[in-house]
Amino acid sequence: MGAGRFCWVDLAASDAEAAKAFYSRLFGWTSREQPANGGRFTRLRLSGRDVGSLYQLKREHLESGVPSHWTPYVRVDGVDESARLAVSLGGAVIVQPLDVAGVARIALILDSVGAPLGLWQPAGTDRKG
Repeated sequence: MGAGRFCWVDLAASDAEAAKAFYSRLFGWTSREQPANGGRFTRLRLSGRDVGSLYQLKREHLESGVPSHWTPYVRVDGVDESARLAVSLGGAVIVQPLDVAGVARIALILDSVGAPLGLWQPAGTDRKG
């Protein structure tokens, strides 16, 4: 899948176990736990293929009122360069570029009208920026 296309979606869940059960019953998604960056996340799968992921919202986010939410990701050739470009076009970086070990380099931005969006560069691809 090339740059500029939606490539991934993840769910930040207030109750990850309840979310896994809900989507399993609703869509037949299975789940596979994966360690990442000292924590873990759940890969959601259908017919042996990844369809997205979910993770448990941190306690401090829950206590400050952050609701469960989905984040779509768009594939980019270079997360750092794309994050800088987003800022130059009137957006903002809300989560600085970071590596999710063995998965991707990601960042979260707000676009020029305030909508959140993830940037996704698959692990093992050359970084630009």
